[in-house]
Amino acid sequence: MLLCVLISIFVYDLPLRGSPLLLALVSALFLFCALGLGLMISTITKNQVLAYQITLISAFLPAYILSGFLFEIHSMPLWIQTVTWFIPAKYFVQSLQSLFLVGNVWRLILFDMIPIIGIGAIFFLITASKTVKRLD
Repeated sequence: MLLCVLISIFVYDLPLRGSPLLLALVSALFLFCALGLGLMISTITKNQVLAYQITLISAFLPAYILSGFLFEIHSMPLWIQTVTWFIPAKYFVQSLQSLFLVGNVWRLILFDMIPIIGIGAIFFLITASKTVKRLD
């Protein structure tokens, strides 16, 4: 993350108007959510190939296409806009846009951090409920 931030500031001349500590916090929360999804998928699936395929379909492609990184969410059909509410990367991209272009607007950042925490917590709760405890 640090390398990407440094490249965006010094190579692309993008201003970082927000706090680097808040940027690190938002990034850590997104990684918490991504870790929860990865643990949930690896707990549910039986082999590595299936886990890879499910991760590609459920995490990478939606995060790349439906996060607002490539395509503006407001220009998508309404039903796809509704689907983006469940994509944690959407809230991460919105937080990055706020931190880089606007600054520390806590109201915007908090409204983006709460869904990331909630979705991550759901992933960890599903993982905890599906984990089989054995004494082998």
